[in-house]
Amino acid sequence: MSAIIVQLVVSGLLLGGIYALISIGLTLIFGVSRIKNFAHGDFVMVGMYLTYVLNSWSGLDSYLVLLIVTPLMFLFGMFLSWAIIRPIQGAPQVAQIFATVGLGLVLQNVTLMIFGGDFRTTASVFAGKVLRIGDIALPAPLLIAFAVAMAVVAVIYLFLKTSYTGKAMRAVAQDRRSASLMSIDVKGIDLFTFGLGTACAGLTGALLAPMFPVYPTVGINLVLIAFVVVVLGGLGSIAGALIGGLAIGLIETLSGFFIGSEMRQMAYFLVFLAVLLLRPAGLFGQRGSEKLGA
Repeated sequence: MSAIIVQLVVSGLLLGGIYALISIGLTLIFGVSRIKNFAHGDFVMVGMYLTYVLNSWSGLDSYLVLLIVTPLMFLFGMFLSWAIIRPIQGAPQVAQIFATVGLGLVLQNVTLMIFGGDFRTTASVFAGKVLRIGDIALPAPLLIAFAVAMAVVAVIYLFLKTSYTGKAMRAVAQDRRSASLMSIDVKGIDLFTFGLGTACAGLTGALLAPMFPVYPTVGINLVLIAFVVVVLGGLGSIAGALIGGLAIGLIETLSGFFIGSEMRQMAYFLVFLAVLLLRPAGLFGQRGSEKLGA
């Protein structure tokens, strides 16, 4: 029984690393631009379809294709920020929510028109490979995805702490007006941040493509998990998104085994509600603060 528990814990943490990568992109966008992006899960879906298309056309392994998908998604995010997000920057929150929900629906339906509703799978030489350490089985695609996700999280953390652009992003997150008065290009930072958050979503899609089938509505559950992780960890907190993602992955895996797979969402929503009752700002959030915390 102990070996089963260890296996579940390891699998949950590996899955949680992927959830953390999705959520960090979402928390970056919210922390800097104050945009609650309900289309974020659909960006993951677009990344999965791009990986599928490039893998099918070129024959390159999906883990090489992600080197193409990630910059493409960055540019796609910057375009969306300029075309859709910037005009609603100062609009009421309900308008922002409707705009991003509408964007997600457009992406879903355009994908449905192009590819249909069939499930698509992406080939990889690592699919089906398992690394065994004693009694613990580590699926190679999940292990690779976790390693890449943790590396990207570390790079983003260092980028925010040490680079000029990262410090400018944190300044805009803390006070947009003061940052503008200090000659920081706030609109440029918004474009860059939305592109970076979208690139994180696209990279997640590329990492998920070898493990799960892709279809037009695959992003709906992912954006739900991402919002749970972000609010649980604390809005605008990078550390909170990381810890929250690992926690949700762990809860989902353990509850799926002990109380049934159909109860997984209920389990992490109960934990989510309990945390909000005890600490409304989230685990790493500060009450009344909207800083982009590293």
